[in-house]
Amino acid sequence: MNLYYILGLISILLAIAIAFYLITARRYQSSDSVANSYDQWTEDGILEFYWGEHIHLGHYGSPPQSKDFITAKVDFVHEMVEWGGLDKLPRGTTLLDVGCGIGGSSRILAEDYGFSVTGVTISPQQVQRAKELTPEKLDAKFLVDDAMALSFPNASFDVVWSIEAGPHMPDKAVFAKELLRVLKPGGVLVVADWNQRDERQQPLNFWEKPVMRQLLDQWSHPAFASIEGFSELLEATGLVDGKVITADWTQETLPSWIDSIWQGIARPQGLVRFGLPGLIKSLREVPTLLLMRLAFGASLCRFGMFRAVRANLTLNLTKTVEDENDNV
Repeated sequence: MNLYYILGLISILLAIAIAFYLITARRYQSSDSVANSYDQWTEDGILEFYWGEHIHLGHYGSPPQSKDFITAKVDFVHEMVEWGGLDKLPRGTTLLDVGCGIGGSSRILAEDYGFSVTGVTISPQQVQRAKELTPEKLDAKFLVDDAMALSFPNASFDVVWSIEAGPHMPDKAVFAKELLRVLKPGGVLVVADWNQRDERQQPLNFWEKPVMRQLLDQWSHPAFASIEGFSELLEATGLVDGKVITADWTQETLPSWIDSIWQGIARPQGLVRFGLPGLIKSLREVPTLLLMRLAFGASLCRFGMFRAVRANLTLNLTKTVEDENDNV
């Protein structure tokens, strides 16, 4: 077998792999496409096996330090609680977890902080799995709901919390309004999200455009907001008391991407558990994870933190917001 034959075979296999990756992309079409993607990830169990109960990035400190992948995710929740000032709130505080996944954050918020938690996700399979994982003693319940049209009345919760749900929302202005609409006056909104660099300040260049296209297409994302843009949308609702506080946690969360790939090597028992189909499913996610690491490492993407307090509105203004929401 000569060198040219080997190189030709490798080229063919690489072309097949790239074609498979592009053809099997999970492009955003509607809320149903998001729900279906998460239903599939939950049903096969691979994501939970490698990522644990928290389908979000970890917090590795500032500056980042070597840390267990799952521990970093738990630490992220506690860091977000402290950053948002939620650790100062009393037990029994009502909290809505928007995009709760299989309930990892919700359970910590209920168990460690004594909050009364309601978790919502568009995925029925995630709700079922969250219920299975949640002890009855915890004050945490889970419902199927659409973050673009939450089923709760105005001013329902003391706290609204969301981690990495925003990229799935097709209209960021509606998403911003819904998060604040269900928050009580004086209540706290705390959001953590993947964000794109603000194109108004620096447009995407020739290589950034195809990278962003894949980051959208592969995981059912219609669009990324910028940190600046989403904070402006929150303030534009007229429901924010003062200014939205933001922070950039890109460096604190950056090791998560390579760590998530490393799990497949460090935990080879997954190959036994899920077999060859599981290996293929896992391997097809590696290019997206590497693109995520590239994008966040090159400042094309940023990990944004948002904190806002719901304003105390007059009755007339609140009524106007209710009417507008009914028309969404």
